[in-house]
Amino acid sequence: MTQTPTPISPAPTPDFARAVLENVAHVLVGKEQVTRLALAGILAGGHVLLEDAPGTGKTMLARALAVSLGLDFRRVQFTPDLLPGDVTGVSVFRPQSGTFEFVPGPVFTGVLLADEINRATPRTQSALLEAMGEGQVTESGVTRPLPAPFVVIATQNPIENEGTYRLPEAQLDRFLLRLSVGYPTHEEEVRMLARLQTQHPIATLGAVTTPAALLDAQAQVRAVFVAPDVQAYLARLSARTRTHPSVSLGAGPRASLALQGVAQALAWLAGRSFVTPDDVQAAAPGVLAHRLSLRIEARLQGQPDTDIVQEILKAEPVPAEPVPAESLPAHAPAR
Repeated sequence: MTQTPTPISPAPTPDFARAVLENVAHVLVGKEQVTRLALAGILAGGHVLLEDAPGTGKTMLARALAVSLGLDFRRVQFTPDLLPGDVTGVSVFRPQSGTFEFVPGPVFTGVLLADEINRATPRTQSALLEAMGEGQVTESGVTRPLPAPFVVIATQNPIENEGTYRLPEAQLDRFLLRLSVGYPTHEEEVRMLARLQTQHPIATLGAVTTPAALLDAQAQVRAVFVAPDVQAYLARLSARTRTHPSVSLGAGPRASLALQGVAQALAWLAGRSFVTPDDVQAAAPGVLAHRLSLRIEARLQGQPDTDIVQEILKAEPVPAEPVPAESLPAHAPAR
């Protein structure tokens, strides 16, 4: 039986979402869906991996989101010679005082763009694990908290393999979402050419909200109600990935938490105080696909991990959609 959602304080979701999405649309034409999902990942307190071919707008999406949300933005070009200290910071000896002084790295920011993250060595990639998982950096035995909010948006080219280092499963699991920007349609590309003919709009883009407002929105997202039937549904989706014949290692409990968080954010962005199965289904490909380790047969056949998630969504029965108490007639019992 589906429990009636508990009403929460109304949140200014329409204005928040509309302002950010419209602002980003000045830079990226026709990418409202991927922008909404990326924003949902940030609202859920997670990090985003953008995996697509060069020139599709991955960097512009990261910059536009950072600017729109009023967050500091730092970009690091990941290369094989990049050292962990180049990302997290190092302690430098000052002869004048005879002491070591910590010089913060670019990770001390609001949004860190880890560009072509798979070009750095595993040692440098792992330098981000503590920052992404715990929001802090430990150097020379001293732990320093990162500013809040803190978001890592990483990019990688899924086609090119030469000179790259595959992200390990532990690193992939730290990314709440993996998204693809995709190519524009013909009409969208024509609009983009006209808009960018004289000046790139990112140069004049301004903030439409503040970091404090984002932190408040993240708190509201965590308060969005998830009915027990919906929680059981998303847990079954994760469990099905562990028994799928093409998967050797399925999604873990962290994936279930991530799926719930992104579904809550999508519900909040839609102006609802409760999560529906549609929210879970919209979040599932971006949350689950990159957490699947495929069997060698599936990899040789080129089976996309996103197709496996779609198979699971079709196979799993969908629970009845929860109904908010305020929408029921006074004489009708809550479901």
